[in-house]
Parts: sequence; C-alpha cells; structure tokens
Amino acid sequence: MSTFEFDGNEVPFREGQTVAGALIAAGRRTWRTTPRGGRSRGVFCGIGVCFDCLIEADGVSNQRACLLVATESLVVRTQAGVGRP
Repeated sequence: MSTFEFDGNEVPFREGQTVAGALIAAGRRTWRTTPRGGRSRGVFCGIGVCFDCLIEADGVSNQRACLLVATESLVVRTQAGVGRP
C-alpha cells in the first residue's frame, strides 16, 4: 500500500483513492479550521460542491481533499482559515 504525508505523518491509501477518503480511513475526521473562530472542518458534501474539506497540498492552499487523488509523493498539511497566499 502506498502512503502520502499528512502533517508529518504517513497516511496509507489505495490507488485511485482521494485524500479525504484516505484520511477518513486512517481515522482523521478534520483537517481545516475556519477563518473566524477556528472551528474544525472535514468532509461535508464529499463531491466537490462545498469547501469544508480544503487542504494545503504540495504548498498550494485551497485544494479540495474530496477531489484530489492521493499520490505517493504528495505532501498534505492542515489548512488554517483561508490558507497561505
């Protein structure tokens, strides 16, 4: 099984699995905080319509974890608020 990095830890995934799917399978339910209040967010719709599952992937903020297919070299970080510019 392959892995990607999430906040410094390895997360296993299966070929074709999204980052959100792999994180949920690994027991992680949240990976973003809201800009106001710092409330935790994770998957809400799971089909790319909302923006609750935003992550930073390979240094790029505002990537939807439910749409991003996991790859071996991917480095994912929890996104705080609106992410980095």
